[in-house]
Amino acid sequence: MTNSLSLSEQAYHTLRRDILTCQMMPGTLVTESELMERYQLGKSTCRLALARLSHDFLVESRPRKGYRIAPITLQDVEEIFTLRAQLEPLAARLAVRKVDIDLLRKLEADCRIELTAPLSTRIDVFMNANKRFHLAIAEATGNSHLIRTLSGLMDEMARLVALGFNVQGTKPEIKHDHNAMIEAFIEGDAKRVEFIARRHIETFQAMTLEKIYATLSKEGTLLPVLFQEAVE
Repeated sequence: MTNSLSLSEQAYHTLRRDILTCQMMPGTLVTESELMERYQLGKSTCRLALARLSHDFLVESRPRKGYRIAPITLQDVEEIFTLRAQLEPLAARLAVRKVDIDLLRKLEADCRIELTAPLSTRIDVFMNANKRFHLAIAEATGNSHLIRTLSGLMDEMARLVALGFNVQGTKPEIKHDHNAMIEAFIEGDAKRVEFIARRHIETFQAMTLEKIYATLSKEGTLLPVLFQEAVE
């Protein structure tokens, strides 16, 4: 039993990674047999992993059809960014005089590492580093509920970025917002930190929507995925 749980844990993290990076595209249908063959999984291992992914709302069971990878809708995009725009400025304000400046500088440098690797890998590395930067700020607040909520939002953000930027063949850029936030933290300026955090989210929202719309124009098959709620 222990071995089975260990294998299902590995399967869960592998499938989850491929969903979040859009290696399995939103809205597509998959079957247990397809996943078992693709990932070399046993039936019980595959089912346990899919059960956890269903609990995470990353897959949806479709009787007699298999599973559908959770679609991305425009409402998802709006809701994720709305929450981030409210919670991250709050986290930044609460983290003033508490956050580890040296840690933020290191994580900011990690966001800018250039790799000679496929674009999808570079985007994945960037998003992981970006998540660590923002969570370091949230963790400095000591608010466990805020940390968990933002961590989940950052994971959902990864799918939006993968869908928009990866399909369009470009890597997201954060420009100077991270460094500006670090300087404001050093100065202990809570209002400026809060302002920069909100501006950063709003700028990134515009960039992400632009790439997703470009993807829609380029890949007509993705149109029902993004506009599913409007057409059903």
